Amino acid sequence: MSDERLDKLHSDLVALHRRLRDETLETYKRMNPFIEDLSDWKERGRAWTKDDRGVTIYDSTSIVGDVEIGRETWVGPHCSLDGTGGLTIGHHCSISSGCELLSHDTARWALSGGAADYEYDPTWIGDCCFLGSRAVITKGVTIGDRSLIAAGAVVTTNLPDNSIAAGVPARRIGTVVLEDGDVRLDYDDPAGSAGRP
Repeated sequence: MSDERLDKLHSDLVALHRRLRDETLETYKRMNPFIEDLSDWKERGRAWTKDDRGVTIYDSTSIVGDVEIGRETWVGPHCSLDGTGGLTIGHHCSISSGCELLSHDTARWALSGGAADYEYDPTWIGDCCFLGSRAVITKGVTIGDRSLIAAGAVVTTNLPDNSIAAGVPARRIGTVVLEDGDVRLDYDDPAGSAGRP
């Protein structure tokens, strides 16, 4: 390809980037990485689910293996959805930016110099869950319906329905209460709830 043609391609790409950036800024009051402006997040959701259940998946999110995603679920940017051991995400979930949902690990394989096998175990996220930014859900964990996982939490054990969990490793710190269509977050230690999700 000639330098002249490459220069033209570069110029066109810069012009496209600026136009899409300005459209996104005007429409959504946000500025995305260029790749996110190029893709349609709902179309990516349709491509993964093979139907129109309203799933949104950002282009910067990586998905591998057997990942089932329920209707109207939003998967934010820079997430990693590992379904190599099976991953199910319920309907109306919000998976915030940078979350990692795992269904396998290679710890024993690495520590044994390759003598041990990779380990796989299905992971399950219930319906109507919120996972805060950079939360990590390890292999084999089940998170019950209507649960809230705080930003940065590392969930290594199962959580029942309506849990609020935070920390590394995450522990249950409260209960999600749904009353007449409204949501209330009840913390086990109400005095210490300031600044919590």
